[in-house]
Amino acid sequence: MSVARVFPVFSVAFAVLYVLSMDNNWALFTYLARAGEFHSLVYAPPTPRAGPAMYWWGWLATSAIGAAIVAGIAAALPAGWAGRRWSSLTGPTLTWPTLTWVVPLAVLLVLVFLLRGWFIRVA
Repeated sequence: MSVARVFPVFSVAFAVLYVLSMDNNWALFTYLARAGEFHSLVYAPPTPRAGPAMYWWGWLATSAIGAAIVAGIAAALPAGWAGRRWSSLTGPTLTWPTLTWVVPLAVLLVLVFLLRGWFIRVA
């Protein structure tokens, strides 16, 4: 599989892994901004004085590494194998470039649903 064909696989895998790592809090590292400290994996600050823990950068790193692994596996497959297997399951209209747009939009809707508590306040 060529490098140009690996990018759609990476973007689809990154979007899916990002929503999974955010929902399950699979942070590769935690950053404490007030203390200026990095900690591996998910770390809860011992005192409120340390400030809030920032997991977003850890979620991005987890998603990027996972997507790179998925894209590397896709690159190792023969060029026609992934295309034939995918089109036999979904039909000819759903291709990797189409998934590059469809999956992130679906992930965005899932993120809005998961974060609805920030937008909707129930009294």
